[in-house]
Order: sequence, then structure tokens, then C-alpha cells
Amino acid sequence: MSDEPTPQRIRVTSPRSGAARRRQVAVTHEIDAQTSVGEVYVRSLIATQARLALMVLAVVAVVLGGLPLLFWLLPQLGEVQALGIPLPWLLLGGLVYPAMVTLGWFYVRQAERTESPSHLSAGRPWSVMLKRAAIRGS
Repeated sequence: MSDEPTPQRIRVTSPRSGAARRRQVAVTHEIDAQTSVGEVYVRSLIATQARLALMVLAVVAVVLGGLPLLFWLLPQLGEVQALGIPLPWLLLGGLVYPAMVTLGWFYVRQAERTESPSHLSAGRPWSVMLKRAAIRGS
């Protein structure tokens, strides 16, 4: 062992250690209090859900409107048989319903995701976008 004395420990602190910390306000409180930030949150939620609904509507229109259009443009597809069933019957009668159920599941999942508190919490990219929208709207 060495004969050198052990150096004393030095405590390093921030000069602002006594400063008040900014309290984070829950988004649900902003919405309930009907503040301007809460209004931005609600407007953004409505816009997000409207975009989602329009996207799902477009997919339904393309799929349900596109299949009959496809069979009208290519009538030879109507004569194709799969498992003894004509292809139009198979697609319109059997595969459309599972596709609609899947699309409905996707819509509900995305709608719940946009409404979840984790999307409304501070520090998330979603809330940063809302704050920027609030600044632009002011």
C-alpha cells in the first residue's frame, strides 16, 4: 500500500438545484379544462380519425368497386373456376368478408391507438406536432 493520503470526495451539484421544476400537465386535464391546448388536441384527434376513416373508405371502395370492374373489363375471368366455384363468386362471396373483418379490426386498432393516453403524453412526437400546430394557430 502507498503512503499517499486518499483524496477527499467533492460533491458536485447544480447551481439550480433549488429551482422549481416545471410540472407536467396531463393532456386529459387540458381537454377537460377546455384550454386552447386542449382544443388543439381535440382538433388534431378529429383530423387524425377523419384521415383514418377516409383511408378505410377508400380501400373499401377500391376493393368492392374494383372487383366488379375487373370482371367487367376482363370477362374471361368470370369463366375461371376454382374448386368448382366460379372465381367471381369465390372472391365476392368468400374472400370479401374476411377482408372486411380484417379492415374493421385495423380501423378499431388504429382509432384506439390515436385515442390512447400514450399518444397524448408529453414528449411524444405526436404531442410535439400538436404544440407546433397550436403555435401556428395562435
